[in-house]
Amino acid sequence: MLKLLGKMRRREWSMVLVCTVLILGQIYFDLSLPDYMSELTVLINTPESTMSDILRTGVEMLGCTLASAVLAVACGFLTAKVAAGYGYTIREEVFHKIADFGQEEMMAFSVPSLINRTTNDITQIQMLVSMGAQIMVKAPVMAVWAIIKIVNKSWTLSVITAGFVAALLVMMAVIIVVVLPRVRRVQKLMDQINLVARENLTGINVVHAYNAEHYQNQKFGVTNETLMKTQLFNQRTFAFLLPAVTLAMNALALVIYWVGAALVNNVPAADLAARLTTFSNIVVFGTYATYVVMTIMMMVMIIMLLPSAQVSAQRINAVLDTTPHLVQGGRRNAPEQGTVEFRDVSFHYPNSPKDVLSHISFRVKQGQTLAFIGATGSGKSTLISLIARFYDATQGEVLVDGVNVKEYSFDALYNRLGYVTQKAVLFSGDIRSNVLFGESLGDTSEEAVCRALDLAQATEFVARLPQGVRAPIAQGGTNVSGGQKQRLSIARALARQPEILIFDDSFSALDYRTDARLRAGLARELKSTTRIIVAQRIGTIRDADQIIVLDEGRAVGMGTHEELMKTCPVYQEIARSQLSSEELGA
Repeated sequence: MLKLLGKMRRREWSMVLVCTVLILGQIYFDLSLPDYMSELTVLINTPESTMSDILRTGVEMLGCTLASAVLAVACGFLTAKVAAGYGYTIREEVFHKIADFGQEEMMAFSVPSLINRTTNDITQIQMLVSMGAQIMVKAPVMAVWAIIKIVNKSWTLSVITAGFVAALLVMMAVIIVVVLPRVRRVQKLMDQINLVARENLTGINVVHAYNAEHYQNQKFGVTNETLMKTQLFNQRTFAFLLPAVTLAMNALALVIYWVGAALVNNVPAADLAARLTTFSNIVVFGTYATYVVMTIMMMVMIIMLLPSAQVSAQRINAVLDTTPHLVQGGRRNAPEQGTVEFRDVSFHYPNSPKDVLSHISFRVKQGQTLAFIGATGSGKSTLISLIARFYDATQGEVLVDGVNVKEYSFDALYNRLGYVTQKAVLFSGDIRSNVLFGESLGDTSEEAVCRALDLAQATEFVARLPQGVRAPIAQGGTNVSGGQKQRLSIARALARQPEILIFDDSFSALDYRTDARLRAGLARELKSTTRIIVAQRIGTIRDADQIIVLDEGRAVGMGTHEELMKTCPVYQEIARSQLSSEELGA
């Protein structure tokens, strides 16, 4: 928690300092009231006192109360600004950190957990700062100040007060020890709730199509019930705190006045001044002792927030302290253009000993088309993800333009690539913002957008929209069809005007006619652009300059379509399953 507080900006710290001064002033005025009460007691019981003296003391007490209220309002305003600014700073830093994560870090934390850490966990800390900034200063200062005021008035009453305070502190420590492990469990259950809900919402069409609502409700219900029971235990335990402290405060006041009455009776009746002084001291002592217990009540409010905030701080620090495994280099220039080369590359995923790719070697020159084909799970998508450096090869080298991808800065590498993912991803906005998404060296004019849409075979459906390229796109592209979404994703890659275009099974959602027209347009318009294509259909890749056949992570065939039809049994089997006898004969 202290580590996160160190990230507070100078502006927030200056407001905290001002707030501390205001709190000290507030404590001064609050703790002045018992002295005025003692003075009033003496004045009321002194025959020589006048009404004007009593009224003057009352007005001074009212002034102290108003001054304390004004300082409390000002301090509350500053504390709210500190908490809001601090939450903004931490949320921004966490978001930027997550943006730098690679696939390995995303798998380690999981998406639902990262969403919770960015939202709920930061809110927990913000609530603690909002309430605790005042109480953490006010409670100990007020307690110490009140103890100093009463310690010399009566040792008997001081021992009684110390006993009550010690018992309350022990009770609070026991509750924290009991609740803290369960608070950690609550945070993990919140991640699980988020996971189940997100999974259900993402696949809602499949849930409806398979009548799986009852199954999903049961799965959610199990996690939800576990979370409810854990939270009920925590809240019931915390609910015991406030009544216990209130009971202790009232019991302490009762004991103080009971013992104080005995102390007054021990003073000789003839010594009226001594009796009056003792009575006044007991009244003041009771008030100050109440302030001591009130500080514990303030701490109860913090203790109810502290376990959750502490766990949240640990979860946020886990994100901020994570060092991404992918570290960019500093190189920007390269001796070649549009080339990709694999040199004896092998790869296995983190925490998996089995290689997904084994000893892959090839080279593609500028302007050529390289294609990969193979059965599902043969490693095609994994292989091209190494070019974009979503992962680093565990063995061998991946070179782009004659330079190892590890040596490039990220922007230098990605400016060379146009990557179309297997699952088309669109962002909320409009068509133009999606086509020009991100930073690149490409042209950002309207003509460039129209050219990319035309080459991606998307102009036909975009032109039919009332707003054209300004037509809105919903989150995830849910207001366009799968084929339209795929074509917009391809247009986004083309608009970057990259040296190398990578298509990860990106033509699967296109009909054969659109597929053929798109490939013909790429060959005609982008002759100097290298194209790397992953496909399931032989018709998509049969004209490639080089085709690599993958089987269980190994390259079992390499050559043109005609060469593979003669030499590669795996490719022949795929061809026989897709092509007619006339096409096979041709």
